[in-house]
Amino acid sequence: MTSRYEDLSRGELAVLLPELLLIGQLIDRSGMAWCISAFGREEMAQIAIEEWAGSSPVYTRRMQRALGFEGTDVVTIFKGLQLDIGAPPQFMDFRYTVHDPWHGEFHLDHCGALMDVEPMGPDYVRSMCHDIEDPTFDATAVATNPKAQVRPIHRPPRLPAGRSPHCAWTVVIDESHPEVEGVPALALVRNTHAATLELGAIDPSDEGQADYAGPLVSDLDFAAFSRSALARMADEVCLQMHLLNLSFLIALRARCESDEAQFTTIATRQLVGIAGIAAERIRRALGLPGGVEGALRVLALHPLLNPASYVQSSVADGELSVSASPAHDDGAWITLCGPTSLAPLQAIVRAVDPTYDVSVSGTDTDWTMRIVETGTAAQEFDEVAVTRISTGSSFEFEPRLSLPITPV
Repeated sequence: MTSRYEDLSRGELAVLLPELLLIGQLIDRSGMAWCISAFGREEMAQIAIEEWAGSSPVYTRRMQRALGFEGTDVVTIFKGLQLDIGAPPQFMDFRYTVHDPWHGEFHLDHCGALMDVEPMGPDYVRSMCHDIEDPTFDATAVATNPKAQVRPIHRPPRLPAGRSPHCAWTVVIDESHPEVEGVPALALVRNTHAATLELGAIDPSDEGQADYAGPLVSDLDFAAFSRSALARMADEVCLQMHLLNLSFLIALRARCESDEAQFTTIATRQLVGIAGIAAERIRRALGLPGGVEGALRVLALHPLLNPASYVQSSVADGELSVSASPAHDDGAWITLCGPTSLAPLQAIVRAVDPTYDVSVSGTDTDWTMRIVETGTAAQEFDEVAVTRISTGSSFEFEPRLSLPITPV
């Protein structure tokens, strides 16, 4: 099946890509609040470590292959970060320096995640910037070179207060370094359909840049890429979200033990929160219309239902139809939607019009959804309101010059 994103113009895709990367970052703003409530701050931090370390090596390699920049050096690591939901452009404003193929640095002129966590106090800042970042930065680098080490120059809590850049790190690849070992969840994630899914090749004859094989640039100019490349990138970023979520679910299930109700509740709350904010941002970024037509268009473009070959669905005759798919086999987000679980779908359509509801009929894997116009505005889901606390929910991208980075 072709990408659903191929229906968009090259310009629309260039706008959508940073949005999808930012939406991926906000998954944790949606999910971790409920983990803190259930398990406490320290256990939440451990869940985050396992979640990112279990997924980022998988999706990083996928993006490298898709855009033709596989390698073992610092430049390859930095290119991967620029296309990683863990480092969405501008919101996580990474600035890179390359000394040589094996030595580099980066700093963050703006860290949206820090802006979200800093008001919660220094313990939460340390959990994110120390406990979580140390193992997960290395886990991301291992996708390129297991001898890579990412180490802090300085990082929050910020001393003095308001220090800028927010943090700074070195990246060193050295044969003397011990190889980074993957977390146990990594093997499980690598065996999912999401990890091994084959997507359509980028058309090299399409107008625009077909890969990222050239020089590392300071800020990716998505408008420079071809429509074909952008559609593939959009599908890959959606797979990043699914892989991150699958890794999250592995970590969550380990804490819930035999309490299936607790597991389902937290997993669903995470989806409801990100589903609503994602729908809102996608609609606003692309200027999509209101009405039932606009709501169905948002659904078709939503990460919940993409890539098309992973989540089998179609929009026609005013309905969304879903059927059994690799995503169901993986236990992905779509398994939390259906006749007995309406909230994620309601959150999406209410991002277009708060008076909308949904009617769903069928089985757990094969169902049809219709939008119901109630005429009465529903209260925003608590899960969406929690996710909205993040500064990323209202973050606005700005034009940037894309300049090549040369060794210094």
